[in-house]
Amino acid sequence: MFGGGTMSSSDAQRFPVRGKSTTARDMTIHGGQVLSSYTHVSDQHSTFGTKIIVPNAREAHFVLDDFLGNATDLPLFEHATDTHGVTLINFALFDLVGKLLSPRIRDLGKITLIRDDTPTETVKRYPHAGPLLSTRWNEDLITECWPGLLRMAGSLKYGQATASLVVGKWSAASRQNTLAAALKEWGMLRRTLHAAKYLSDPAYRRKIARQLNKGESLHALRRDLHYAQQGAVTKPALADQTDQAWCLTVLTNAVITWTTEYYSLAVRQLRAAGRDVPDELLAHISPAHSENVNFFGVITVDVEAELAKLDTSGWRPLRPAQLRELGL
Repeated sequence: MFGGGTMSSSDAQRFPVRGKSTTARDMTIHGGQVLSSYTHVSDQHSTFGTKIIVPNAREAHFVLDDFLGNATDLPLFEHATDTHGVTLINFALFDLVGKLLSPRIRDLGKITLIRDDTPTETVKRYPHAGPLLSTRWNEDLITECWPGLLRMAGSLKYGQATASLVVGKWSAASRQNTLAAALKEWGMLRRTLHAAKYLSDPAYRRKIARQLNKGESLHALRRDLHYAQQGAVTKPALADQTDQAWCLTVLTNAVITWTTEYYSLAVRQLRAAGRDVPDELLAHISPAHSENVNFFGVITVDVEAELAKLDTSGWRPLRPAQLRELGL
């Protein structure tokens, strides 16, 4: 009910750093040295990608990395980001590898939109949107560079080059580079199509916002779970920081899985008791909360007593509070 695993989103989360580290930077807004953990989240609330990056690095360079290079069975097709993950290069590369970039762009009215005809003919065909299409796209340039664009897409799709390297290099390429110009031209076309759909389709806008909200809710859960050492990263080396970030990802996914499983038990119990629990409602319930997690103190577990509470299927009995968490 949460999603079919076809859509994902990505965003960076800042964590404070103690001691010296090559990945940390001093940022006044965060009150000291921080690093960024860039995570990819599916529409099923699972985190499938985690990468430690320098906090002032351009996030857009890392959007495609775990989207294409993850080791999961998720049938990912569409990806949402906020403005920090958007470049013309990303729009082009997503399309060239057969995927769809669906970002939420700040100041959408200020971006350049392109047309395929003269201004007069464009306004005649599109009386309302025509005046917004200010630039004519260079179709001849795309035709000339099409084989090169396909080779680049093939290198990404089959792992012969990392997406962050490709995006970074082409984003920094000069305007005299023909292939870079063609890549940005194709990206401008895809951005125009996205803007048209985003402005005209409320359901599309809600879908993007809902996916980005899932990522934000997981940020909050990760922040709650990452409470040791006052939530700071203490390892100086990138490899150790990456291990710590992936441990946090495993822990977050474990909490999400636990909560989802017990949501399923609660829904079945409510429906067996005659309550109406529509699937449409379940699609908007999030397992990314921590009210059921005891973070602090010393916890003593009587293993034998706890095992005796399990039913024949190995589940703990539901409590009324767990049913109330569903809002049902």
